[in-house]
Amino acid sequence: MNAQNRKISRFIALGAVSSFALMLASCVSDDTAKTTDTAPAQLEMSGFDDAVQHWRSAHGRGYARYEPEQIDKIADNILLLQRKHGGWVQNRDPQRILNDEDIAKLMAEKTEAYGSIDNRNVYTQIAYLMGAYEKLGDERYRDGALRGLDYLLEHQIKSCGGWPHSVPASQSYHGHITVADEVFSGPLRLLRDISGKRWPYESLDNTTHSRATKALQDGETCLLNLQVIQDGKPTAWAGQYDPETLEPAMGRTFELPSIATQESVYILRYLMSIEDPSPEIIASVEGGVSWLKQVAIKDTRLERFELPEPVKFRFHTTSHDRRLVDDPDAPLLWARFYDVNDNSIVLANRDSVRVYDYQDVSMERRTGYNWFDTWGNSLLEEDYPAWKKRVY
Repeated sequence: MNAQNRKISRFIALGAVSSFALMLASCVSDDTAKTTDTAPAQLEMSGFDDAVQHWRSAHGRGYARYEPEQIDKIADNILLLQRKHGGWVQNRDPQRILNDEDIAKLMAEKTEAYGSIDNRNVYTQIAYLMGAYEKLGDERYRDGALRGLDYLLEHQIKSCGGWPHSVPASQSYHGHITVADEVFSGPLRLLRDISGKRWPYESLDNTTHSRATKALQDGETCLLNLQVIQDGKPTAWAGQYDPETLEPAMGRTFELPSIATQESVYILRYLMSIEDPSPEIIASVEGGVSWLKQVAIKDTRLERFELPEPVKFRFHTTSHDRRLVDDPDAPLLWARFYDVNDNSIVLANRDSVRVYDYQDVSMERRTGYNWFDTWGNSLLEEDYPAWKKRVY
């Protein structure tokens, strides 16, 4: 399906609602609107969990860290990690206590061009720095947050409104519109908070609020346009899209163009968080939930079992393997990827060749990647019923 046909299908599936109506339904753009949010006792650190996990996987846990209440130390680290262009490199631990050698290395890296939104990066640092500014009053933190916001808005992809994985691209998929790892939903959450003048963004000027609102409009419109349509009905989202054709694209060599379950659950949660959803957004959520129910795997469990001895691969060492087993008492299970046309399960190895049986995935990829999981259960059992009660 080309980009023009995708747009036509979108209007048929969701109804021709104007982008202006979508803007009014999904954004708070009135400069007089302010929430009554109050400052939390402690700044949220969970947004950095993914980065910390990746850092520890590469460097171990044997290093000193600041405590969460040491806001100034953590914020100073985030400023040190920030590059001249305003963005950050992914997978760093902002709580790590740095020595002189670490600081000198980071200072030398500040002029490097690379930056990434992957693994919940950039928008998390912006939020923390603004929170630190509101708590401590240090203008450096506000300035750093605004430079980070400029970076985020600068790299919003003009053809649609999403974001790339990394800039400049060093891998084939880095320039794609990326839904994986909350590269899309994370910035949208930030922009919604800024647009709605929630804490800690009340002090930002009207121009900044307006820029955030416009970027939010573009992002949400893009998100709806990217939802895969099957037989005239909206389903879910791919992990990456070509920024020109807006077609699902390959991520890493084993991530073939396909609908991505985990990423779609993140997007559905974002859409469900919109306070006053438009008819388009409601239809999008309903389509995504119906798709999750349709492709769920029943009576099957992913079993982890120990190996006689550890096996070392290039990127990880494992002492276990995985297999699918029959289990009538198992919770619903989902594959990570499904075919965009027929919803068959998509599996592949690093050679990009699709395979059709889980045991045909190499042990390296079986143990180093989550091909199956229970991603949709809490959304179907808790989030969706609560959303329906609120919306209908």
